[in-house]
Amino acid sequence: MTREQAAGELKTFFLRLAILAGLIFVIFGVVFGAAVMPDQSMKPGIGAGDLLFLYRMENHYKSGDVIVYRTDEGKRAGRIVAKGGDTVAITEDQELEVNGSVVIENDIYFQTPMYESDVTYPVTLAENEFFVLGDHREDAEDSRWSGPVAGDAIIGKVITVIRRNNI
Repeated sequence: MTREQAAGELKTFFLRLAILAGLIFVIFGVVFGAAVMPDQSMKPGIGAGDLLFLYRMENHYKSGDVIVYRTDEGKRAGRIVAKGGDTVAITEDQELEVNGSVVIENDIYFQTPMYESDVTYPVTLAENEFFVLGDHREDAEDSRWSGPVAGDAIIGKVITVIRRNNI
């Protein structure tokens, strides 16, 4: 192999490497992502330290979707219970009401207490706002604490979870 051929193959190798790096960046930096569950607010389904894989290109979130979003304190994860146009209230019996109806959640094992915060009920959500609650309702810092989550604060929708003890 001549020096020119070796240089040509080396150039081709680095070009392919750059293309591969670009594709990996687009796939995992733009389309998909990952986050570590920061606390126990989604237990028992998702525990602290679990790895959450996200789809970042979601445009239409609905009630029941688990999302990762940004707050002033960092990243949080939670379940959307209401979206823009909905009215949310927490009853005296610690139940979640959306648009005047009590929400029955078969996979939630905790009451939904009202927190002492600046959030006053009922809350009517603006367009592109979401009311997000943790599944561990009695110990989650969520929309009851900080108010509705703006759509542009959402990082992505959780598509799969890898348990911490399986890594």
